[in-house]
Amino acid sequence: MLLGLTICDIVLIEQLSLSFSQGLTVLTGETGAGKSILLDSLGLAIGARADSGLVRHGASRGSVTASFDLPATHKARAFLRDQEIGKETDCADEPVILRRVIHADGGSRAYVNDQMISVSMMRKLGDLLVEVHGQHDDRGLLDVSGHRALLDAYGGHEGLREAVASAYDAMKAAKTSLHQAEETLAQAQAGEDYLRHALEELDKLAPEAGEEADLAERRALMMQGERLAGTLGDIQTELEADTGVEAQLRGVLRRLERLEPEVQSLLQPVISALDRAVIEAADGMMALSAVQSELDFDPEQAEQVEERLFALRAAGRKYKCAPDDLPALRMKFAQDVASLDHSSEGIGEKRAALERARTVLAEKIADLHKARKDAAQKLDAAVNSELPPLKLEKARFRTRLEPLAQEHWTRDGGDHVAFEISTNPGAPFGGLIKVASGGELARVILALKVSLASRNSAATLVFDEVDRGIGGATADAVGERLARLAQQAQVLVVTHSPQVAARGDCHLQISKADRDDAQGLVTRTDVARLDQEARQEEIARMLSGAEITDAARAAASSLMKQSA
Repeated sequence: MLLGLTICDIVLIEQLSLSFSQGLTVLTGETGAGKSILLDSLGLAIGARADSGLVRHGASRGSVTASFDLPATHKARAFLRDQEIGKETDCADEPVILRRVIHADGGSRAYVNDQMISVSMMRKLGDLLVEVHGQHDDRGLLDVSGHRALLDAYGGHEGLREAVASAYDAMKAAKTSLHQAEETLAQAQAGEDYLRHALEELDKLAPEAGEEADLAERRALMMQGERLAGTLGDIQTELEADTGVEAQLRGVLRRLERLEPEVQSLLQPVISALDRAVIEAADGMMALSAVQSELDFDPEQAEQVEERLFALRAAGRKYKCAPDDLPALRMKFAQDVASLDHSSEGIGEKRAALERARTVLAEKIADLHKARKDAAQKLDAAVNSELPPLKLEKARFRTRLEPLAQEHWTRDGGDHVAFEISTNPGAPFGGLIKVASGGELARVILALKVSLASRNSAATLVFDEVDRGIGGATADAVGERLARLAQQAQVLVVTHSPQVAARGDCHLQISKADRDDAQGLVTRTDVARLDQEARQEEIARMLSGAEITDAARAAASSLMKQSA
C-alpha cells in the first residue's frame, strides 16, 4: 500500500508530506483548492508524463516521492528483481520508494530506491502499485487489452492458462522444427541433380585411399624401365654381334685349338682362362637377357596408369580436395543422397507431430474458453446487480467473449475479451469509454471494481470524483461500495459528496490560501488530516455550502454515525 507522499515545489505546493493508512481515505476541499495537484503528483511518482509547467513558479525543479509497503510476494518486488534493481534493499521489511524530479527548463529523472531508472520502467512499476480511475482515464479497466487477464483472474484460471501456454509453446516448437526441416530439404533438393551426378561420377571412378601415390610410383618406375631397357638392348646387340666379346673369344680359342699339341701344352693356362671367359661371357649375356625380360616395357600398361592418375587428379581439382580425400567425399555424397531419399518421410513425421500439437492446443483452448464463458456470466451478473443502486438501473453490462481464428491464437488463448456497456434499453453495447458519459463511466468502473474486489491487481486504488453529478441515496451507494472495496485494498477517493466523505477511515482536507513570503503575496495549497470534530465541520460545509449551519452540523453528525 501507499505509505507516504512527499511533494516539493509542484504547482501551488511548496513542501508537503502526507502519510496514508489502510482503508478508505477521502480527500475533500472546495473547487480549485488543489485536489488535482495531489493526483497529478502521485501520477508523476508512478510514471505519468512530466510537464515542466508543473514546477512551482520561482523554483528550479520540483520533486515527488512516494513510498510503498509491499509484501515479499508482491508483483512489484518480482519486477524489481527481474530488472536487477535495488538488490541491496530487496526485502519485505524495506519500503519501495519511487522518486521523480522535474526540471523547470525541461526534462525529468526517475528513481527507485535511489537507483536511476527510465520513465517507461517507472510507469510499468507504477501500474503494479496503483490503479487510478478517473473520468478520462485510458488505463486500468478502460484498457481493453487488459480485460482478458482481469476475467481470468476473476475466474481463477491460472492452471488453465498455464496449460494453454505450455501447449502453445509445444506447438510453436513443432512448427519451428517442421519449418527448419522443410528449409533443409528445399536446400538439398535445389542441389539434388548435382549431388546425384557427382555420386555417379565418383562411383564410376571408384577412388581408393593411397591410390594416387601408388600410381605415381608405378609410372616413375615404368619411365625409368623404358630408358634402361633401351640401353641394355644396345649392349646386348653389341655383345651378340659377330665382333662381340663372346664371338671373338670363341674365335681365338678355335685358333689355339688348331696349334700343335706341344704348343697347346705350353699355352694350356691361356686356353683355360679364355675358356672360362667364354663361359662367364655367356652367363653375363644370359643375366642381361633376364634383366631385359623383367624390364620389359609395356606402352599400353603405361598409358593405362597415366590415364588413371590423370583422372584421379582431375577429380580432386573438380571437387576441390586432395585425390586421397575422394573416397571420403564419395561416402559423404552417398550419405547425403540417402538422407535426401529419407527426408520426405521425416517431413511427414514432423507434420504429424505439428498436427498432434495443434490438436492438444485446441483442446486446452476449448477448456479455457468454456471456463471464461462461465466466469463471464458470473461477472456480468455481479456487475449488473451493482448498477441499479448506483443510479444506473437502465444500464446493462456484458463481457463480450469472441473466439479468435486459429492463426491469431497466442499463449493467452484463443479469445478476445472486452467489457461493454449499454446505458439505455435498446441501445447497442459498446466499449466502456465510448458509450458511458463521464459520471456514468466512473460508477460503472466502481461497480466493476467491486465485483472484481477479490482479484485486485494493485494494492492501492484511486478514484477521482466517482460521485460527480449524483447525490442522496446514489451517493450513499457509491460510498458504501468504496468502503467495501477498502476492505480488500487501500482506497483513495477525491469526492464532493458528503455521503462518501462520511464513510472515510481517514479524511484529508485540501485548502488553498494566500500568504506573504519573499516573493510577496502568493497562493499555496495545504493538506490537513482532520480529527473527528474537524471532519464533522467539513462534511457540514459540503452539505450546506459556504455558511455552515447547526442543521448542517447535525446532518453531518448523523451521516457519520450511519456510516460508522
